[in-house]
Amino acid sequence: MTSVRFALNHMSAPSLPIETFFATAKSLGIDAVEIRNDLDGNAILDGTSATEIRAAAARHGVTIISINALQRFNEWNETRAKEAADLISYARDCGAKALVLVPKNDGTGREDGVRQANLRDALKALKPMLDAAGIIGLVEPLGFEICSLRSKTEAADAIEQMGAQSTFRLVHDTFHHHLAGETPIFADLTGLVHISGVSDPAVSVSDMGDPHRVLVDERDRLDNVGQIRALLEAGYVGPLSFEPFAPDVHALKDPASALKASMNYLTARL
Repeated sequence: MTSVRFALNHMSAPSLPIETFFATAKSLGIDAVEIRNDLDGNAILDGTSATEIRAAAARHGVTIISINALQRFNEWNETRAKEAADLISYARDCGAKALVLVPKNDGTGREDGVRQANLRDALKALKPMLDAAGIIGLVEPLGFEICSLRSKTEAADAIEQMGAQSTFRLVHDTFHHHLAGETPIFADLTGLVHISGVSDPAVSVSDMGDPHRVLVDERDRLDNVGQIRALLEAGYVGPLSFEPFAPDVHALKDPASALKASMNYLTARL
């Protein structure tokens, strides 16, 4: 059995207030959390200040490993620059270590040559902003066929061509890795792993979406165990962050017990 470090993305229990979310993480022996800027009625969207979040994290003894996320980061324009500046400032002030960067996922910007240029433009603009704040940019390719950045290889190439490995890392999302059908894992460039499973036996890979993403158990079709094992064997030492999107997971009355069961399942197999 390999020693693993779990983390908790607020999407694992999005209805929990931030204090309860932090407390739940600690009750599971987890000290690394991801907060989000897309949860209505919850921090950050409810106006909770970065200093309040920092204080809450300190009270509960958790480290905020990321804010998730700057959406459409590879569609760089004045609006995106303002969003990036605001989120990077919030990340710095709340004590977050990184900002997740999510590409546009609407079917546009997918053309060969265009998507690579858009990616480079965004990374070049973001680098000085992130560096000034001491924040890491976590690039998260999405495996959906309509996504403008499906390939971790393309993301890794752009980062390496810029010599920007100290600013940018990759997110290995087990769901998106499976959907993209990409073999390389880039353990040395990976800064965060998102884990979720798909247990529905009827849905095809091309039809898998966020609502299918549950906690990993013995029915998992994504080979989370194999993916994680490959990353660990290749030298990845960072956190494995639970990020289920399925409504039935979000509706659980006792998310901590379900998360503990998934942690136990994975730990026993790694």
